[in-house]
Amino acid sequence: MSDAVQIPLIAGYNPQGDAIVEQVSAVVIDARRKEFRVEKSPAFIRGLAAHDRIRYPTDDKAGWELIEHSGNLCIRVFSKHNTDELDQMLTPELEMIDGTLDLKSPRMLVFTIHVSIGFQKIEDTINKVLVNFPDTVWYYGNVYDPQDGVTPLNWWLEIAASV
Repeated sequence: MSDAVQIPLIAGYNPQGDAIVEQVSAVVIDARRKEFRVEKSPAFIRGLAAHDRIRYPTDDKAGWELIEHSGNLCIRVFSKHNTDELDQMLTPELEMIDGTLDLKSPRMLVFTIHVSIGFQKIEDTINKVLVNFPDTVWYYGNVYDPQDGVTPLNWWLEIAASV
């Protein structure tokens, strides 16, 4: 394996049809097959979380293909206010259930946590803190179909079956 590289992945398209690109840190798994392991959960790429395996580039519109889920969930927290105080309260709570903070910006936090912790435990932990931050919302980044945003992908059922 090599050191991490930055690869440009398409997060979506603006109304004019131009690609919105996010640079994602990844490690080359197999250069010949163009396979990478995503290092951290991305801020805007739907359907990916830390340690997922992808093929990049590909010829499809997204420019990448998911090969294997790592079992990690991507959690995105958006705030209308600076995230410093939110980070101080939420990050330790998620760390207690094995979550990690992958990205912090003035208005957003991105976390990774393994699905084996359980959706209810994760949601209860986040919601307990966010009650103190009314102008803040959170979303899973890789749980729902990127096309409609509501249909569960259910990839975690495969993870649970293999354990």
